[in-house]
Amino acid sequence: MLVDGPVEILLYSPDRPLVDFSVIFLWMMAVGTIVCASLWSDFTAAEQTDERYNELSPKVSTDAGIAKDDSEKEVLDISVKGAVCFVITASIFLVLLYFFMSSWVLWVLIVLFCIGGIEGMHSIILGLISRKSRNRNQKMVSIPLIGEVSLISVIVLLLCMAFAIFWAVNQEASWAWIGQDILGICMMITVLQIARLPNIKVAAVLLCCAFLYDIFWVFLSPLLFNESVMVAVARGDNSGGASIPMLLRVPRLFDPWGGYDMIGFGDILFPGLLVSLLRRFDKDNKRGLVNGYFLWSTVGYGVGLCLTYLGLYLMNGHGQPALLYLVPCTLGLSILLALARREFKHLLKYGNEPSSSDDCAGEA
Repeated sequence: MLVDGPVEILLYSPDRPLVDFSVIFLWMMAVGTIVCASLWSDFTAAEQTDERYNELSPKVSTDAGIAKDDSEKEVLDISVKGAVCFVITASIFLVLLYFFMSSWVLWVLIVLFCIGGIEGMHSIILGLISRKSRNRNQKMVSIPLIGEVSLISVIVLLLCMAFAIFWAVNQEASWAWIGQDILGICMMITVLQIARLPNIKVAAVLLCCAFLYDIFWVFLSPLLFNESVMVAVARGDNSGGASIPMLLRVPRLFDPWGGYDMIGFGDILFPGLLVSLLRRFDKDNKRGLVNGYFLWSTVGYGVGLCLTYLGLYLMNGHGQPALLYLVPCTLGLSILLALARREFKHLLKYGNEPSSSDDCAGEA
């Protein structure tokens, strides 16, 4: 059909909702992960943990009548040197992903993510089972090169492996975000049980370094690389649009443009280490919720996430360095609260026992 004269073409651009329910769901997952990780040791009491290691883990020959102590659980204390080295290593790793990201590198990350997710899910499920059935005898089986382990531990491990493999094979499906979030949450809860900040000084160094790391790679890296390195890696610009699995994501339910709302693991783990430290401080000093620091640091984290989403909206969806908001709302709030209560010196001294080395060390 030929038309004589000017033709006017109208393009329809649907409006995005001010707040999508996916943001609320993502907020609940992030805050819930930190709360669960901080309270997990209370939920699985000492005697239940002992039972788990006695019945569900490989047996180790010990003298009769000598019970395993809760202190046998390995914990990795992060030092100042370790905190700085970790942030530097993370920066190098980010640059390598930016320049050399490919489909096979993505699959290596997926395999590593699955391994961590399997370990985390296995640990959490066994913790829940041992809490419910700590007085029951577990059937043991012998496995070559490992020794005797409980049958239920083997079954749970196989189920976790099947879950992770099923997700990896179907990660392109529209519902695959559910499996990714489950594996990620389990892994982060387990990491927050193993790694810990020994005192507020190390917490301040780690969070301040992470604060600068986030700001540089989101806002300042375009000056060197012509684009935001962290945003490019998170979106998977160099891997065909496939994003790395080291984040929680939820599809936008009511956004006509589609897409996902996402939050990186670091935006949960770094503040989570501080919240766990403050929870231990409250517990050791017999503090309640109101006069302690755990509740207020958790509230600060939730507020910081809200500010992150507000900044995301005001900047028209441009990626935000979440730690820019989360560090002041957690570490800053905790320090101000300690100063207002005249307890800053007490908080500063907590966990500062003399040590022979400044490196990361495991406790036995």
